[in-house]
Parts: sequence; C-alpha cells; structure tokens
Amino acid sequence: MHHGLAAVAMSLLAACSAAPPAAMPAPATDETTDIGLPDPVPEPAPPAPEAEPRPALSDACTGLFQQGGLVICRAPPGEAVRFDQTVLTADETGAVQFGLSRAAPETLTVEAGSETLTLSVTARSHESRVVPGLDCDKVDARTPAQKAHAAESWEKKAAAFATFAPGRGALDGFAAPSARPTSSPFGPERRYTGVSKTSGKPCDSTLVHLGLDFAAPIGSPVTAPAAGRVTLADPDLYYEGGAVFIDHGQGLLSVFMHLSEIDVSAGDTVAAGQLIARSGDTGRSSGPHLHWGVKWRNPASSDRDGDTYLDPALLLTLPSTD
Repeated sequence: MHHGLAAVAMSLLAACSAAPPAAMPAPATDETTDIGLPDPVPEPAPPAPEAEPRPALSDACTGLFQQGGLVICRAPPGEAVRFDQTVLTADETGAVQFGLSRAAPETLTVEAGSETLTLSVTARSHESRVVPGLDCDKVDARTPAQKAHAAESWEKKAAAFATFAPGRGALDGFAAPSARPTSSPFGPERRYTGVSKTSGKPCDSTLVHLGLDFAAPIGSPVTAPAAGRVTLADPDLYYEGGAVFIDHGQGLLSVFMHLSEIDVSAGDTVAAGQLIARSGDTGRSSGPHLHWGVKWRNPASSDRDGDTYLDPALLLTLPSTD
C-alpha cells in the first residue's frame, strides 16, 4: 500500500518537472505604440518687421541755419555725416550737431548715406562799439607777471577745451543762465581804449565779442543753461576772471566769465537750472555783468583751430527735441 502511494507521488513529481514554464508577456516597446502618425509640421516663422523708411535728409536736418547758429541732423547711429569738409558720426541717439561760425559761408553742403543737401545760411550784420576807459593791462598782458598769469590761464583753458563729455548737447534746449536783461549781443567788434595802470601808456585794440552779456549786479545767481559736466572752475583766469566751463555734449561747451563766486568744481555733473556761480566784475571787464559764451568744438578732430563760438541768443530759441 505504501509502496503504491510512493510510486504515484514520484510519477506526479516527474510530470511537473517535465512541463515547460508558462510564457511571460513581452514588455511593451516604442514599436508597439508607433501607429504611424506623421511628424508635426513646424509653425512658420513670423515675418521680419519692415525697416522704417529713412526720412529725407531735408527733413532730417533742423536747427538754426544762420551764422552763429547750430545744425542738428538725424541719421542711423554710427553713420557718418559730412558737413562740407567736416565729417561727424551720429551718436547712439542718431543725432549729429554742427556749429556755424559768426562768418560761416552762406551755403552748407550736408551728405549722409546717398543723399546730398545744400542749406542756405543766413548772413548777419554786426555793429562796432567803443569801450573807453579800460585798464589796458587787461586788454593785453604787459608786465612779466601779467604775461605769466595769462600764459598759465591759457593752458588751463586749452586743457578744458580739449576734453569731451558725453551728453545731449542742444537736444533738450537751453535756458538763460541769468534772470537779468541782456546788455550786449553776440558778434559786434569792440574797440577798447584806455590807459595802462602799470606804465601809464595808452592802448587801442579791437576784439570781437563772442558771447551774450547780462546786466547782472555782483552776486546775482548764475545757473546752468543745460545739463552737463564742469570741465573748468577757476576763480582767477587773467582775462576771464572767475570762470566756469560746462560741457553739454556733442561738442557744445558753455563759458561763464567775470564771476565773483563759484559754487561747482571741475568734474561735477550739473543739471539744467542748477546754481553754479554768482556774477561779478573780475578779469577783463568794464563793469559788473555776466558773460555767457557757447563754443562748438569738433568732436572728430584734435585740432582746436576749427572750433567756433555760437550765438547764445539763437540757442535760446531752440526747442527741446526727443
């Protein structure tokens, strides 16, 4: 009996050992999910924006087309613009500013891109004035000490004229630096007569007045006509007396002379309307007043002989430009 049960058990065990294992389901692969869909079509790129049409040069140049004035032209940043023989480069705002001298020719040729524009420059007339009773030593340095003082002053001015600060120049317009009325215009020839205080000898010299004078009593406030950087602040230049230079950018630099007090220092950045000094009667002066000059210097040249003074009264008529 026991032998029979053992035989049956052995037979079942042999049968289980001989049966093949059940097949495992195949793992899913990418191929099993690929049902043949086409690749997605990329969306078309948006059309490139059309370049703004370049304005005609006749519309791109504005300003004061007269002797002692200022021409402002617009061009793509970095583009060269030729004013007769002077080549300037448009700054990052696309502006180029070019000064016209007191005796500028009556036509000006402007070239930019493939265009050429001829501007008519209005001529101006200048009266002559006689300024008597002046100390001749202020008209011309005479003694060794005076000549040394004048030479030192000239070096200071030359250094200030040779540096260029960034800025918008005349794009924001100019405001009068004094609330007092004007007393002498830009441009007339002045004949200075008088006697030297050191030698007793008479003098007779003719100079051109290259600024705008204000009838300002000693101590009257003087404010910056436009934003800029102070490049010179000196209480005792030989001819100018107390003086402040402010570089407005684009080659434009304001010169203030005959000051009694100075409230800024070289290197200061000033805002339009900020107090910078007080008027006086120092240097070559026939009485208390403020002299304001504006000099345009060619930013593309190291030769200062081409620089020229502009008429500040004309600059006061310039509108603010974006």
